[in-house]
Amino acid sequence: MKIAIFNVHNWEKDYLQSASKDKHNLKMFDTYLTIDTVDLAKDCDAICIFTEDNASAPILDRLHELGVKYVALRSAGFNNIDVPHAQKLGIRIARVPEYSPYAIAEFTVGVMLALNRKLVRTHYRIMEMNFSLNGLVGFDMNGKTVGIIGTGKIGSVVAKILHGFGCKLLLYDIFENKALIEEYGATYTDLDSLVEQSDIITLHAPLNKKTHHLINKDRIAKMKKGVMLINAGRGGLVNTQDVINGLKTGQVGYFGMDVYEEEKGLYFEDHSEDILQDDAMARLMTLRNVLISSHQAFLTETALQNISRITFENLECMEKGADCKNEIKIT
Repeated sequence: MKIAIFNVHNWEKDYLQSASKDKHNLKMFDTYLTIDTVDLAKDCDAICIFTEDNASAPILDRLHELGVKYVALRSAGFNNIDVPHAQKLGIRIARVPEYSPYAIAEFTVGVMLALNRKLVRTHYRIMEMNFSLNGLVGFDMNGKTVGIIGTGKIGSVVAKILHGFGCKLLLYDIFENKALIEEYGATYTDLDSLVEQSDIITLHAPLNKKTHHLINKDRIAKMKKGVMLINAGRGGLVNTQDVINGLKTGQVGYFGMDVYEEEKGLYFEDHSEDILQDDAMARLMTLRNVLISSHQAFLTETALQNISRITFENLECMEKGADCKNEIKIT
C-alpha cells in the first residue's frame, strides 16, 4: 500500500518505519494536511494524519478525487475529520483509541507534583546558586480531594495512582465505572459539586459540543480559592482567557496545561527565533504557578510503539475489506 503520512515529527519517524515492516511505500511529510497540501497524497491508497491535520469536507472531496480510500489517525480523537462526509464518499477511517493510558496518567500526576512542590522554580534557583527555600512551600497530597472529570481508561489510571497517595476521589462522567467506587472508595457526583469540593481538578474528557469550554468563568467562580487545575485532555475543554483571569485573582492557584485550544502551528515546532504572536500564551508564560508543556503527556516509547503498530494494523485490516474494531462509523 502507498501511504502519505502527514505532520510527521522526528520523534515518531523511526517507530513508523519499524511498524511498517517494509510492507508499505511510505511518503512522509512534515507539513499539515490542508487544502494546499492535499495533493501530496496523489497516487496514494491511504493517508495517515495526526491531531492538528485538517480532514474537513473539501479536503476529503479532493482525497476522494485522488483515489484515497483510507484515513488512519495516529490519535484517539477525531474531531478534526468530517466522519459523516467521509462515509458518504466511501472513505474508511480508523483511529488509535488506546495507546498508553499510563503515559498520560503518570504525566498528569507528575505535573501535579511539580506544581505543588515548585520543582521547576527550584531547578532554576539552583542553577543560579540560590539554595533558599523561601517561596517553595508545598502541600501534602495525602488527604486532598481530587476531582477527575472523565473516567475512561486515562482517568481511571489517574484515580488508581492518586488513591495510592491517599487522596479522596470525586468523579464525573456520563458513564460510571463501578470498579473505581469499589476499589478506591471514589464517589461519582455532578460537575458543579465536583468543582466546588475539589482541591485539585484534572480533565480527561473527550472534546465535543457538550464539553467545549467545560471550564469557564462560571465554573471557576465555584471552585475553591487556590484550586489546582490540570488539563492533559483536550485544549478546548478550557476557556483559556477565563483561566488566566482566575490565575490573576488567585481563584486558580496552579495551572498545568499540556494541551491548548490554539496549539495548531505552535506546539510540536521550534519557535525559539520567532516573536510570539499568541497573547494568551505569552501571559501564561509570565506566571510562576503555571506549568506549560507542548502536548507531551503521551510521549513515551510504549505509546509511540503502540500508536505506530495499531495504525498499520488498522490500514491493513481496512485494505483487506475486513471489519476493523478501531474503525470510526457514525450511524
